[in-house]
Amino acid sequence: MRLSKPLFLSIGLLFAAPAFAQQVAVIKFPELQKRLAQPTDTTYVVNFWATWCAPCVKELPSFEQLRTANASKKVKVLLVSMDYASQVDKKVKPFVKQRNLKSEVLLLNESDPNTWMDKLDAKWSGALPFTLIVNNKTKQRATFEQELSQAELTAALQKFPK
Repeated sequence: MRLSKPLFLSIGLLFAAPAFAQQVAVIKFPELQKRLAQPTDTTYVVNFWATWCAPCVKELPSFEQLRTANASKKVKVLLVSMDYASQVDKKVKPFVKQRNLKSEVLLLNESDPNTWMDKLDAKWSGALPFTLIVNNKTKQRATFEQELSQAELTAALQKFPK
C-alpha cells in the first residue's frame, strides 16, 4: 500500500509532536491578583523568576519537586516569568520545554513594576527570585526575596495546610 504525501506527512507530524506541550500564558497583574485572591483552601506557591536570573534558574528544580511531592494535595505551584512578553516565543517557551517544567508557567506582561509590586507585597524590592506562599482560607502568607533551597521551600510549605 502506498500512502499519499499529505497523509504520510500528517502521520509523521502526529508522532513528532510532543505528548505534552507546556503552555505559557501571558497575563496582566489584575488577572494574577484575582487568581491569588480566590477564597479557596488551596495553598499557592508563586515563584517570580526570569530566564536571565541565575539564582532563579538554579532553584526551579526545587519548585518542580515541590509540585510533584504535593500533587495529591491542595497545593498549586505557579512559575511567573518576569521576562519581556516579546520574548515569550523566542526565549521563555523554549526554556520551559528544555527544562521540562510541568508547573503552570505564566509570563507577567507589565512594563512598570511600580504600578503593581506594592499590591503584591509592600516589602518586595523587585529583586529576583521572589516567592510568595499564600492560603486565603487560613489567611496565611509568607514571602521570600532570595533563592530557596529544596529544604527551605519544603520547610516553608509545611507551615501551611495541605
